[in-house]
Amino acid sequence: MANIKIHAGDFAKQGATFSFGSFSFLEPDRIWKTVTYSARKDIDDIDIASEENVKRIGGTVGWGAAGAIVLGPVGLLAGLLAGGRKKDVIFAVRFKDGRKALCTVDSKTFTKIQAATF
Repeated sequence: MANIKIHAGDFAKQGATFSFGSFSFLEPDRIWKTVTYSARKDIDDIDIASEENVKRIGGTVGWGAAGAIVLGPVGLLAGLLAGGRKKDVIFAVRFKDGRKALCTVDSKTFTKIQAATF
């Protein structure tokens, strides 16, 4: 199950999930009520708004520590520079019932979403 961050649209901004080829969105007006859409059947259009490289602090520190253990100060610097990079994809999705959302997911999840739409 992958978490999706909602920026704008017709769904609650608490987020959504994507698993087993389906989106699950929280309803904006109802507590604990979700709406589920099949990626294959219910998506009308999906477009990439942007892709951005994001540096994750946890990964950076971990790679820096590993580099320091193996190669000393030079390894620490190399690990801090190389570690923790991840690509996030911001995309717009429109469903056949007319609802839409602007969302962010990691690139691996977006690839799974695209594969599920075929």
